[in-house]
Amino acid sequence: MRMRSPIPALLLSLFCVATCCAAATVSAEVSAEAPARSAADRERDARDHPAEVLAFAGIKRGDRVADVFGGAGYYSELLQQAVGDSGHVLLLNNGGYQAYAKQGQAERFADGRLAQVERRVAEAADLGLGEAQFDAIVMVMAFHDVYWVDEKEGWPAIDRSKFNAQLARALKPGGVLLIVDHAARDGTGMDAVNALHRIDEAFVRRELEQAGLSFDGSLDLLRHPEDDRSKHVFDAAIRGNTDRFVHRYRKAAKSGQ
Repeated sequence: MRMRSPIPALLLSLFCVATCCAAATVSAEVSAEAPARSAADRERDARDHPAEVLAFAGIKRGDRVADVFGGAGYYSELLQQAVGDSGHVLLLNNGGYQAYAKQGQAERFADGRLAQVERRVAEAADLGLGEAQFDAIVMVMAFHDVYWVDEKEGWPAIDRSKFNAQLARALKPGGVLLIVDHAARDGTGMDAVNALHRIDEAFVRRELEQAGLSFDGSLDLLRHPEDDRSKHVFDAAIRGNTDRFVHRYRKAAKSGQ
């Protein structure tokens, strides 16, 4: 009888242990019970599982992270906890996001809270992220807006290739781009963006791979199979519980890899 090698099983066990330890470490650093966090934030924590999401992204102490189109800063606050005093978090909005999130951001940063988080406003054509500046960039339920157009609401078309190239250029070698977004029906590309604020995850993958990033895994924690992906994300029947994909992309560790 042929004996099966124990090595694959051992490697799988080690991977599971490493993943669990990473999640535990980030969970400890990203505390839902941190002082002065709002009840609304804690309610969102239960739906969005941010500690597990950031563990999946590999966010760690000392990292430099950009929260792009981060709105009022829900994730920025958690990221600051994760990276600690030795790290740095940039909350970057464009004019449209800043206007939408103005009140929420004022409340979150009131009385000097989160003074370590840098806040900037820049338009999509020139985000000002620089080159090889960040260990990670996160876009949470915001990437689809790169493909959204509403001139009347002050949201002109964005040059998406240029935008995605800026994200890739801003990452350090080996850096990670985390995308969390509302899933559209398979094969719809960007067709559902304007109508439903959803985007096809296979389309997202193609777009970011064209920008030079490599797909590095997905997390199913935020999937909701009961959502048939036909409703607007703000529909009361599914708001907060849409089917969402979580993708991790990575920049090559060295040029040419």
